[in-house]
Amino acid sequence: MIGKVIEIGKNNVTVELSIDDAQKKNIVNFHVAFDMDNATIIGEIFSIKGNTAEISLVGEIVQGKFLPGISRKPFYMEPCRIITNQELPIIVGNTNEKNIYIGRLPQYNGYQVFTSVNNLFSNHFAILGNTGSGKSHGVARLIQNLFLGKEYPTNSNFFIFDAYGEYNKAFNFEGRNSMKVYTTKIEQIQDANTELLKIPLWLLDVDDYALLLGATKTTQLPIIEKALKLVSVFARSEEETIVYKNDIIARALIDLLYSGRTPSQIRDQIFAVLTSFNTKDLNLDSKVVVPGWTRPLRHCLIIDKDGKLPEIQLLGEYFRSFVKEGLELSLPDGTYSYTLEDLNHAFDFAFISEGVLKSSKVYDDNHVLKVRLESLIAGDYKEYFNMDKYISKDEFIKGLVNTNLGEKAQIIDFNISYVDDRFAKVLVKIISKQLFEYSLVQEDRGKFPIHILLEEAHRYVQNDNDTSLLGYNIFDRITKEGRKYGVILGMISQRPSEISETAISQCTNFFVFRMQHPRDLTYIREMVPNITDEIVSKLKVLQPGNCMAFGVAFKLPLQIKLDMPSPAPYSQNIDVSTCWY
Repeated sequence: MIGKVIEIGKNNVTVELSIDDAQKKNIVNFHVAFDMDNATIIGEIFSIKGNTAEISLVGEIVQGKFLPGISRKPFYMEPCRIITNQELPIIVGNTNEKNIYIGRLPQYNGYQVFTSVNNLFSNHFAILGNTGSGKSHGVARLIQNLFLGKEYPTNSNFFIFDAYGEYNKAFNFEGRNSMKVYTTKIEQIQDANTELLKIPLWLLDVDDYALLLGATKTTQLPIIEKALKLVSVFARSEEETIVYKNDIIARALIDLLYSGRTPSQIRDQIFAVLTSFNTKDLNLDSKVVVPGWTRPLRHCLIIDKDGKLPEIQLLGEYFRSFVKEGLELSLPDGTYSYTLEDLNHAFDFAFISEGVLKSSKVYDDNHVLKVRLESLIAGDYKEYFNMDKYISKDEFIKGLVNTNLGEKAQIIDFNISYVDDRFAKVLVKIISKQLFEYSLVQEDRGKFPIHILLEEAHRYVQNDNDTSLLGYNIFDRITKEGRKYGVILGMISQRPSEISETAISQCTNFFVFRMQHPRDLTYIREMVPNITDEIVSKLKVLQPGNCMAFGVAFKLPLQIKLDMPSPAPYSQNIDVSTCWY
């Protein structure tokens, strides 16, 4: 016995201690027990003031099982004791073949902590902490523990978006798994198991292109949709698609002809359209045939001395001869390939098809999309979309997890450190969406589990304008719906207050390393379930490599020291003194 209860609070009690000062120094963070009828109430000592100890009540042992939460409190003057060696594994858990080793409890002489693989990896989780607190080492150690245990995965799919290229050396476990690295560094790749990241354009939809081209207004979506419908036309030869092209050009010319503008404006715009958009049948030199004479189309656009366009009726009939009713276009279904150049050409026709040229405001809003597309085509980033051959979505996903040696890769590392933050966010969202949508159509949901790990998650899982623009944010959707389809999100971040509230609220497991920013601490306190003021106060003073672990994978919040990873990720701080001197 170490003392007796002298004060009872809401979820805590105060115990008057009956031990000497030397013993008091060693019992902070220890768990204590209060023996009641038919149950033992468990608490944790979180502070000692003078001759009293403040104890947070965390659960009960009933019939040999630990139950988190309390249904009763110790009585006044109830004796308090330190838990026994037999009670510690009941509270903390122990090992079996389906458990994963996490780390050690410093206050219990390095007692090893294990948790259920299912409870940890079947739920969304967050790994949070300031720079230098041990997050990257913690992530590496957890994955290493998973693959270096007695039982290790053979059918896992960990997709890691590596913001700094830290992990490619940390997960090569001889004989235990195959790792595959996708890099965004555009140059000749020497490593046989490293590939340049490539994304098939034809697997992307309107939403993906809205992100890729930086759309900000819902009025821009119809142009993207129209361009995607037209790309099926421009991805094939003109002989196959000339009827579609003629129809689009003719309808745009008819709109201009009867727009009510001045004859000179009409003439100039028709010249502009046919200069940029034409076919072998419909162009400025096309022959307009009427009984008695034949003239080139450009000659029918001459304005007379009265400033009128005398051939307007003739032109209207000529243009209408190219209009074909009943022509239907559909969005790409991923069954045929196309290039960025095809898409750019489709955007040109989408502009005239949707009448964008008639409104300067609408033109300005949508022209920015085409400017960004042309910048993409002219820049290095186009390499990520240049595919040698057509592949289906099923082949694309399966290709991600198969190495060049034909082995099943357990860990797929996307090194996105060679692109800027905006483009990195687009890549992360597009690939995550492809993975999520692939899982939606699988008949057996448990056959292809997907774990998406986001390093520096606050860059990607934000309260963006996706929801107002597209109606959803892919990471919010994954955290709300992903579990039922076997898609689990793991967020690693030093700024939790910048992460989407929806996404982090769906996490059920947390590893929180040292956090000191008041805003982040307040955010964690408000957003994370079952966190107490005592836990928050501990976060400020945790040593590197130590974390507070809590959630459904743990019976109660635990302060755990993780082992150093071996090999370690490339995330060490710079050695300034060596560089300087």
